[in-house]
Amino acid sequence: MRKLFLLTLIMLTLSVALTMMISIDAGYVRISWGNYLLETSVWIALAAIVLLVAALSIVSRSWRGIKSSTGGVSNWFSSTSSQRARKKTTRGLLELAEGNWKRAQKHLATAAPKAETPLINYLAAAQAAFEQGNEKDTEMLLRKAYESTPGSDLAVGITQAQLQLGSNQFEQCLATLLRLRKQAPQHPFILKLLKNVYLRLEDWHQLSLLIPELRRQRIAETHELDLLERETWVNLLAHTADEIRRQSGSSQNIEQLNQHWDRLPGSMRRDETIIHAYAEHLSNLGQQAQAETLLRKVLRNHWSDMLIDLYGKVCGNSPEEQLLTAENWLKERPNNETLLLALGRLSLRNQLWGKAKEYFQASHRIKKTPQTYGELCRLSAHLEEHQQSSEYFVQGIMDLVGLPELPQPTKR
Repeated sequence: MRKLFLLTLIMLTLSVALTMMISIDAGYVRISWGNYLLETSVWIALAAIVLLVAALSIVSRSWRGIKSSTGGVSNWFSSTSSQRARKKTTRGLLELAEGNWKRAQKHLATAAPKAETPLINYLAAAQAAFEQGNEKDTEMLLRKAYESTPGSDLAVGITQAQLQLGSNQFEQCLATLLRLRKQAPQHPFILKLLKNVYLRLEDWHQLSLLIPELRRQRIAETHELDLLERETWVNLLAHTADEIRRQSGSSQNIEQLNQHWDRLPGSMRRDETIIHAYAEHLSNLGQQAQAETLLRKVLRNHWSDMLIDLYGKVCGNSPEEQLLTAENWLKERPNNETLLLALGRLSLRNQLWGKAKEYFQASHRIKKTPQTYGELCRLSAHLEEHQQSSEYFVQGIMDLVGLPELPQPTKR
């Protein structure tokens, strides 16, 4: 109440003072501009100025309010567009997962310009177009994906390579991946895709160069890479041997085959499958002495039934020494049916027919295999033991095809 009283008293005092000033002298203001003349008292001029300032203040506040309202409407429209884009994107991704390629492409592509992450929309739409076999739309959407997001060339390139691999465009896929590898030499997924495309192209040489990097980056489990490396080198040796056979001339150059053997990693040089493949190719290419030397050195330190079987088939420089070497191994492995079979064959090379038959029969007693049946049948025939040869032949066929025991007619 005291504040209100004081405010009222001050207002009355100011009003009385203002009235007294006006009554003493109203003042005079004259404004001339061109042909116009304005004359008034000082107090009316001051009132006009106050009113003008108040009007300008009101207009300024109104303009700010209108501007703020327009911005709100704009933000509202922008928010609505983003919500629609999100809904279309979600619907498109669901349709992509369900295999509705056409609708997925439409929703994802139309929502992309307003989407928060247009790159995802365009890449998914490109996948949908690819599934429809529409190469033109796929390329166009990949290009838009690249243009939509700076620094997205790696993501776009990887997607493109995946699509090319899926459509069996192996050469184009390889070109894309090699370009990407220059940008990211150790990118795990790029290396994995390279591995896949080299496998599909059966480019064993490039795959053999890539495998060490796959190991360093741990692209797959160790045992998977071991299997891949074995497959790679076996095929590379076979491919090289085929190329040598196609060479013209009577003498065959096996230098390239030997170079591949020299390039083998240490683990592969101890792998019996690789050793067997290399030795067998040497033997088939007329380098049986080299094959025998290799097998003999390996078998001294690492026993392998696979390799001893091949050792019995190759012919070294000295069949006598080869037989003696194998017979020394028999002292440690007297019941090894594969070694006994190999000894029978080495005895044949030395024209020891009786010894060969004994070794074959010993192997046959331990394990009956088509190989022992065949060798016994052939040897008996050449020894003119035709009845026994026929028995080995018939029994071998029966065991091979699994004929059941059934009554048969007999001579009267």
